[in-house]
Amino acid sequence: MPPNERLRDALLKQGITPSELADQLQVDPKTAERWVTTGRKPHARTRHAIAAKLGESERYLWPGAVSDAKAQQVSESEMVKLYPNRNAVPNDLWDRLLGAATTHVDMLVYVGMFMTEKPNLLNQLRDKAANGARIRLLFGDRDSDAVIQRSLDEGIGRNTISAKIDHALAFFKPLADTPGVEIRTHATVLYNSIYRFDDEMVVNPHVFGKLAAHAPAMHIRRLAAGDLFSTYADSFDAVWDGASALT
Repeated sequence: MPPNERLRDALLKQGITPSELADQLQVDPKTAERWVTTGRKPHARTRHAIAAKLGESERYLWPGAVSDAKAQQVSESEMVKLYPNRNAVPNDLWDRLLGAATTHVDMLVYVGMFMTEKPNLLNQLRDKAANGARIRLLFGDRDSDAVIQRSLDEGIGRNTISAKIDHALAFFKPLADTPGVEIRTHATVLYNSIYRFDDEMVVNPHVFGKLAAHAPAMHIRRLAAGDLFSTYADSFDAVWDGASALT
């Protein structure tokens, strides 16, 4: 069997060697080495533990190891709760998600102005970055066609969202020089706003003619064999890769 390059890459990203993985899972180091070098598949329970530890989908690390039916069942379980609109997401949920995050805080929006209402937000993000979390903030490009069109679609005037972006960036810009915090702007059509906190996220799908706050929101939690969380995480990464650094 060919080597499992996806597993090798995931281990490298986390700075974990096969021997260290074996020690954490209490298995023979040679067994863990074979998972990488020969592509041998671990047992289901072990695959689940590895995927959770590496923050990857089990189906990504071992294509074909999880049936489509099983993946669909697990993905449905990744949906913690569906809210009728973003305003219905409880404040204490936002506070818990942000407070508990230790490795990732990602935000993909055009504006995301409601987040600025949290009095200690900037200090929280600074502290998390100082403790090793990666903070990635993606705002709309104020002059992009997509932003202008969204403003027109919402019936609030051609330049209204652009002005809101200016206000949001003015709020977050003090973080721009903070190690571990990256701020970029994007010109993509925003199908969903994404707020990720480690292995949980709130996804706010957008509805034509509606403000984001009035559109549904989904609370999602990553499960190793599921695809739902990783679908939105991959979408964030795709927008991030094409975005421009804040100047």
